[in-house]
Amino acid sequence: MSGAGPRPALLLAHGAGGSLAAGYGPVMDELSARYGVIGVDCPGTGDTPRATGPLELDDLADRLTAAADAQGAERFAVSGFSSGGAVAIRLAARHPERVTAMVLTAPFARADAQVRLTARVWRSLIAAGDTLGRFLMAHRLSPAALEAMGAEELETAAKATGGGVPVGSPEHVELVERRDVTADLTRTTAPTLVVSPVDGAQIPPRLHRAVAAGVRGARPVEIPGGHLPFAEHPARWAALLTSEEE
Repeated sequence: MSGAGPRPALLLAHGAGGSLAAGYGPVMDELSARYGVIGVDCPGTGDTPRATGPLELDDLADRLTAAADAQGAERFAVSGFSSGGAVAIRLAARHPERVTAMVLTAPFARADAQVRLTARVWRSLIAAGDTLGRFLMAHRLSPAALEAMGAEELETAAKATGGGVPVGSPEHVELVERRDVTADLTRTTAPTLVVSPVDGAQIPPRLHRAVAAGVRGARPVEIPGGHLPFAEHPARWAALLTSEEE
């Protein structure tokens, strides 16, 4: 966890099967230069113990709010990546007086049939090592990024990806299948930017657009690349997260 300090506070909600370090590490220097960054790894990720039962969205939102309280941050902006977008939305709907702004990257309010099927395959492959790595890379990286890698590099990356999955991933992915924040969208009043990677396969852009359409006044912006902007376009993403780019 990072502390807020005297600068404006920014809460970070990472995605399923990831962590703060994996999702925000490549842009943390830029964020920390502008904000007091506050984040909590989900159960079974980083130093957070694995859950003993199914995860609940309200609990994840409460954990992030508690982290802000512990750092003395009364008001804060929130960045939610992928399934972390639902955490951000739920938090903003429950505490509208505290949230000053949101940046939601590749978000979805609820998993449609395609995303649910993808999540179920993901869960079934969690113990499958290289096969899981190939599956995740195929869904997370853009065609251009994959084509730029040679065959040996692809296999090495797949092995690293499949072997680096947090122990809490089964619970993370199971929550992806069932959580639904559609009703929270209209209760979200903070200025909101929705960042949509145009080649995102894991969470298709149509779902990003649905979130932007559901939040009053939300501004959608497209960026190139696949589901992982921190891997393909970190400078572009950091500029959006720090409001340096329109």
